[in-house]
Amino acid sequence: MDHRSEVRDFLTSRRARLTPDDAGLPAFGGLRRVKGLRREEVATLAGVSVDYYNRMERGNLSGVSESVLGALADALHLDEAERAHLSDLARAANTGARQRRSAPRPRVRPAVQRVIDGMTSVPAYVRDSRFNILAANDLARALLGELLSDSDKPNFARYLFFDQRSQEFYADWETVARDCAAALRIEAGRNPYDRALTDLVGELSTRSEPFRQWWATHNVRLHTSATKLMHHPVVGDIEVTGEALAVIADEGLTIITYTVEPASKSSEALRLLASWAATTRESPAPA
Repeated sequence: MDHRSEVRDFLTSRRARLTPDDAGLPAFGGLRRVKGLRREEVATLAGVSVDYYNRMERGNLSGVSESVLGALADALHLDEAERAHLSDLARAANTGARQRRSAPRPRVRPAVQRVIDGMTSVPAYVRDSRFNILAANDLARALLGELLSDSDKPNFARYLFFDQRSQEFYADWETVARDCAAALRIEAGRNPYDRALTDLVGELSTRSEPFRQWWATHNVRLHTSATKLMHHPVVGDIEVTGEALAVIADEGLTIITYTVEPASKSSEALRLLASWAATTRESPAPA
């Protein structure tokens, strides 16, 4: 992924979605020849010269101050995730080009495994910044059986975009998949020199048309909380709320937990799932 192209396409796409009315600018008559705001309009709103803004939109964020980034974010009406992404892109520009590296697959410390194993009534798993699933507790393995059982190195993004069963498992597969692509985009901004992450994005773009289309939008999302409806093959529908908990001591690792509304149909389904999983574990292996 070319850094200048990333910056250029991100800023261009954010500018194109705004109208003068959105930005509080007077809309004069006549046909506008550009989609969204003009560059000079963004420059005015951000309080910088047109030449300086053109330099930024051409992909050059080196030396841009935090105050200018903040003013630009305000001018483009960026949300929290988009502001974080812009800061990440600027940070990469100011650290200079580095050799692409591929950090080894992180390992889950026994203490972290004990944490998720202790969540006996909550499905929980650990993932890294590339969406590799590194560890899971028993209830998560029962809930996400198709994702976790078919590979010794399960990856959430590959499951969503390559495994047809994911479209049956998630009631709103498109939203889940879009959010995954947007979350990967923000991870790519944080770690632009991670070769394994770049290779994953390349694989997804090559093999999945939906991913390729959503990746091109340059939308970003902080993967912190979301509600999903799952069609489980054993216990039926379960609506869960996922929460992402960063493992502070292990950079890049995140614990994902799934909770349900108390005294709900989903709560009963999760209780039945836990009972089914316990029975399955206790059943003797066939001769």
